Amino acid sequence: MEDTGTTVVGERVRRPDAPDKVKGTALYIDDLALSGSLWGAVLRSPHAHARITRLDVARARTIPGVRAVLTARDIPGRNLIPMIQSDWPVLAAEFVRHVGEAVALVAAESRDLAAEALRTIAVEYERLPALLDMEEALRAGEVMAHWKVRRGDVQSALGRGDLVVVEGTYRTPYQEHAYIEPNGMIGVPDGRGGVIVYGSMQCPFYVQKAVASALGCDLARARVVQTVTGGGFGGKEDAPSAPGAQVALLAHATGRPVRLILSREEDMAVMSKRHPGRVRMRTAATRDGELVAVEVDYLLDGGAYATLSPVVLFRGTVHACGPYRIPNARVESRVVRTHKVPCGAFRGFGEPQVVFACESQMDRLAERLGMDPLMLRLKNALGEGDETITGHKLTSSVGFRDVLDRVAASSDWSRKRAEYARDAGPVRRGIGLAACYYGVGLGALGKHLNPAGASLVVAGDGSVTVAVGTTEIGQGMITVLSQIAAEALGCPVELVHVVEPDTSRVPDSGPTVASRTTVMSGNAIRDAAAKIRAAMEPVIADSGLSWREAVALCAQKQVGLAAHGWAVPPAITFDLETGQGEAYMYYTFSANVVEVEVDTETGETRALAVHSGHDTGKVINPTTGEGQVEGGVVQGLGYALVEEHALKDGRILNDQFSTYIIPTPLDVPEIRPILVEHPYAWGPYGAKGLGETPVIAVAPAVTAAIHHAAGIRLDEIPATPERVWAALQAKNAGPTASRP
Repeated sequence: MEDTGTTVVGERVRRPDAPDKVKGTALYIDDLALSGSLWGAVLRSPHAHARITRLDVARARTIPGVRAVLTARDIPGRNLIPMIQSDWPVLAAEFVRHVGEAVALVAAESRDLAAEALRTIAVEYERLPALLDMEEALRAGEVMAHWKVRRGDVQSALGRGDLVVVEGTYRTPYQEHAYIEPNGMIGVPDGRGGVIVYGSMQCPFYVQKAVASALGCDLARARVVQTVTGGGFGGKEDAPSAPGAQVALLAHATGRPVRLILSREEDMAVMSKRHPGRVRMRTAATRDGELVAVEVDYLLDGGAYATLSPVVLFRGTVHACGPYRIPNARVESRVVRTHKVPCGAFRGFGEPQVVFACESQMDRLAERLGMDPLMLRLKNALGEGDETITGHKLTSSVGFRDVLDRVAASSDWSRKRAEYARDAGPVRRGIGLAACYYGVGLGALGKHLNPAGASLVVAGDGSVTVAVGTTEIGQGMITVLSQIAAEALGCPVELVHVVEPDTSRVPDSGPTVASRTTVMSGNAIRDAAAKIRAAMEPVIADSGLSWREAVALCAQKQVGLAAHGWAVPPAITFDLETGQGEAYMYYTFSANVVEVEVDTETGETRALAVHSGHDTGKVINPTTGEGQVEGGVVQGLGYALVEEHALKDGRILNDQFSTYIIPTPLDVPEIRPILVEHPYAWGPYGAKGLGETPVIAVAPAVTAAIHHAAGIRLDEIPATPERVWAALQAKNAGPTASRP
C-alpha cells in the first residue's frame, strides 16, 4: 500500500475545529437546547465559616413551576466529590467552610422561577471564627499535605564561610483562569435509571466519578460527554465535578433535562484559582558561580477543601530549585486549609509560585557575584548525565542549554543589557531572564491515572474516527492527534475525525493536564493504528494501492479495520520520605527573556517583547505549538503585572472582568516563540509536551527586567504601578543604588 506520500507530523496542518469556532457555529454548552429542559440554580453560603442551624425549603417547593429543591439530605448516594482526600461535599450538610459553598439546589421551569425559589429558602447560620491567613492556618496545624526533598547536607553547606549566600521571601497571589466560557453542565436522565451529563470540562472521568458517587450508581450509569469547551487552563479539571454532580442530582430527581450554567460572577466567586503562595529561600554558591546548596520553605493556601492541592504542592516541591545542578537541597513544602474558595489546578500546577522565588534568587545571586544572569544559569544548567534535586539522572532529551542560547540570541541579550543600562530618563528600559523545567505527565503521585486509551475505526470510504479520553480545551489536541493518527495509519489527515470525549466510548484515560495529552493519547493512537496496519498488510502488502483503494480491498475481503489502543508509560520509582527518585518520566525545559519599559515617575510597566524558548521534543504542529507559547506568555504577563483578587472576610470582591484585570490584545507585546527540538524516544515521533511551560517563568523574567530598568527588586507580584511606585519611593528614600 502506498502511504499519502508526505509526512504530516511536523507540518502546519490547519485546525479542524477552527472554522466552526471562527464562524460561531460551534455548539458550546449554553448553545445546546434539549426539549423540556429545566433551569438549575444553587443556593450559596454568604459566610466563610458557619454552622447551619436551620435550613427550610418547604416554601420553595410550593412555588408553581419549581420541580425540585434538594439539600444534603436528599442525596441518594454519598455527599462526597471523590478527589484525593474525602473532604469535599456536594452540598454543605452541617457546616459551610467558604463563601459561595453550595447549600441547596433548585430546578424550575425558568431562570426567574429558579431565582425566586432560592430567595424563599430560609437558612439560619451560626457564624464561626474563620481562618483566612495561610500563616495562621499553618500555626493552627491545618496542613492538608506536606512534602519534602532531602539531598546532601544543606546545613553544612550553608555554614561554609567561602560561599556567597542570598535569601529572600516571596509572595504570589490568586490567579483567575479567565476562560472565555464559564462552567456549565446539562444533566439528562437516560431512561434506564442513569444520567448523562454534558458539559464544559477537561476531565470527563473525574466528573463521572462525582456523578456516580452522588447518585449512588455504578460508573456505567453515569455517562459523561464533553461539549465544545471554551478554555480550561486547569480550572475545568477538578472544579467541574461539583456542578456535574449537582446537575445530575436535579435531573435524577425531576426526570427531566436540567441546565446548570454559571454566570461569570458566580464562576469567578466560587470556582478554583491558582494557589496564593509564600516561599522562603536561601541559595548558596561559590564565588565563581557554582551552585552548592538551596534551602526552600514553600507554603500554599489551599482553601477550604483539598481538591488537587496535595499534587499541586508535590510538583512545586520537586521543581523548587530550578533546572540546575545542586548537590545539596532541602525543600519543606506544605499546603494549608483556610476558609476560602478552594484552590486547584492551574496551568503550571504549583510551579509558577516557586519558580518566581527560585529565579529571583538566581538574579540576586548573579548580582552579588558580579555575573551576567545568563552566564550563571548556563554554568549550572542541567545537561545529559546530570541529576535533579530528587536524584533523577537525566539520560536523554535535555535541551536546556540550547534553549538558553536560543533566547539569548533572539533577544540580543548582551547588547541590550548594556544598552538599556545606559537609559537615564524617567522612562527606562530593562531586560530580564528566567527559566524553568517541567516534569511531563502525572508523575510519582499520579501513576494510577497514567494509562490512556484510544479507539480507531476505519470506515469503508477510508475515513477514520478517533475517540480518546482526553479533551480539546482550545489547545489544539484535535489537530495534533489527527496528525499522529494520519502518520501512523498512512492516510490523508483530512480523513481523520476526532470525536468528542465520551466516557462510554473509551476507558478512563486520566485527566487532560500536565502536558500529557500529546504523549499519552498519541501513543494510544499509534498502538491502535499499528493493529489496524497489521490487519491490512496481508491483504494489500506491496500492492501499490492508495489508502482509499487499500481500505476498499480490505472491506471486500471482510477485514475488520477497528482497534483499541492502550498506552502505559515506563515505570518510575520515588521515595516520599526523602523526596528522592524519578519524580516524573521526563522534562521539558523553558526560558524567557522579557524586555520592559518602566516609567519611574508613575510606576507603570509596559512589556515590550518576550522571547520564549522551549525544548518540547519533536513539534507535531508548529502553528499550534507557537499558539501555546503565545497564550501562555500572555497569561504569565497577566500574573506578573495586573492579575490579583481582592478578598474581604473570605469573599472575593472583584468577581467580574471590569474589576479583575487581565491583559487585552492592546497589552500584548511582541512574542517570539522558539521551539527547540530534542526528541524524547518514548514520545510519539519524539514529542514531549508544551502546554504548561510557557506560563511558568514569565513573572520572574518580568521582575528581573524591572530591576534592570529601575534598580528595584520586587518580592511580590503582580508588579502593579502602585507596587512598583512604592518600591521606587523606598529606594529613593534610602542609599542611592547603582544600575546593574
